[in-house]
Amino acid sequence: MSEICPICGLPKELCMCEEIAREQQSVRISTDSRRYGKMVTVVDGIDGNDIDIVDLAKTLKSKCAAGGTCKDGRIELQGDHKKKVKAVLEEMGFRTEVR
Repeated sequence: MSEICPICGLPKELCMCEEIAREQQSVRISTDSRRYGKMVTVVDGIDGNDIDIVDLAKTLKSKCAAGGTCKDGRIELQGDHKKKVKAVLEEMGFRTEVR
């Protein structure tokens, strides 16, 4: 017997909770300058209750070929990757806003 999603009550194979959560969130992408003039791309506005931020950070790091971290509900990638991150997130179903 397949597992049942506790949120929507559908079997895990048919669950749409994460896709709906992606469409409802507005993700902000910006850059920040850190020590010694290093640029950091910051992805903010993701609700950690609905989406696995650690898994999303891992996907973004591999797509951008950059290091990074996930802390305080934000994803930080080393370097300026606004265009690439925007394309990957929109492909995954997020609404994005670049600053």
